[in-house]
Amino acid sequence: MRVALGLGCDRGTPVETLSRAVGEALALAGAALADVAAVASITLKSDERGLLDLASQRGWSLHFYDASELAEVPVPNPSETVRRYTGTPSVSEAAALLAAGAAPASSLLVEKHILRGDDGRHATVSVARCR
Repeated sequence: MRVALGLGCDRGTPVETLSRAVGEALALAGAALADVAAVASITLKSDERGLLDLASQRGWSLHFYDASELAEVPVPNPSETVRRYTGTPSVSEAAALLAAGAAPASSLLVEKHILRGDDGRHATVSVARCR
């Protein structure tokens, strides 16, 4: 199985929290790290050290989408809070779907896994089956 990850996080979320969230989300999806074919987030996070470190450690190429692109993707769990901060109602779900090949929302294996790390920072991971 090939999957795409959509990642979101609070500013300053450490790589350890992100890595734990990814591991939990993949386990929920019945997938492994080796199944990850694409990883994406929002352009606002293109300088987020934790995301960049995670991608580097795993050998992943991160793709970043503009808020306007993400906002066009129908998702099962839109958030007005996320929209207020990012300009789109979804980061992780929409990014996962786009990275999976603009798959329909039914392709989400994990809709929106949220982890609050020991540091108090939040990481959100969605997993979509690639087309």
